[in-house]
Amino acid sequence: MKNILRTALFTSCLFAVQPAHAEVEKYTFDKAHTQIIFFVNHLGFSNSEGEFLDFDGHYLFDRADPAKSSVEVTIKTAGIDMDDQPWDDHMKNEDFFNVEKFPTMTFKSTAIEVTGENTANITGDLTILGVTKPVTLATTHNKSGKHPFGDKYVSGFSATAKVKRSEFGMNYGLPMIGDEVDIRIEVEGVREEPTASDPASENK
Repeated sequence: MKNILRTALFTSCLFAVQPAHAEVEKYTFDKAHTQIIFFVNHLGFSNSEGEFLDFDGHYLFDRADPAKSSVEVTIKTAGIDMDDQPWDDHMKNEDFFNVEKFPTMTFKSTAIEVTGENTANITGDLTILGVTKPVTLATTHNKSGKHPFGDKYVSGFSATAKVKRSEFGMNYGLPMIGDEVDIRIEVEGVREEPTASDPASENK
């Protein structure tokens, strides 16, 4: 009888500490408000800016333990935009992204180090031109909450990183065209809500 009471007490305590909803939330990119931008030195005169417009992916946000969050992104290299068609065409050929042979580049997180109340370093594998190297994104969680113009729940992040393109085999124009590339990413993600048939929806 005592064992039965102990089991019942343990079970009731276990359910008492369960969160009201799943702590791990999945977000898909709101592409209209997500930008993947880079800057590279051009002949010492300026730091030219480019952007990738075609991408997809998601991230998992663990509120209870942010270090267990993760992100995956696939970028279509042909979606590069330099605000100049001849320049776009050059960036797509064999000198740079060689989009016919390497139509995508990817980033997949491998570790997250929480560095502050709203900051973290997200380390992951970046693959460009078939070469994979570790890259760390210095990331700030800007805000999470219900969107003011609708029912969707949104989270937003800003991230920066530096990579050397030569490490991925992109050597054209060195050293006149810069080797170090500054990356800036602005993300808004929309939380995927469970459907009525999803058992998890009972906890929402």
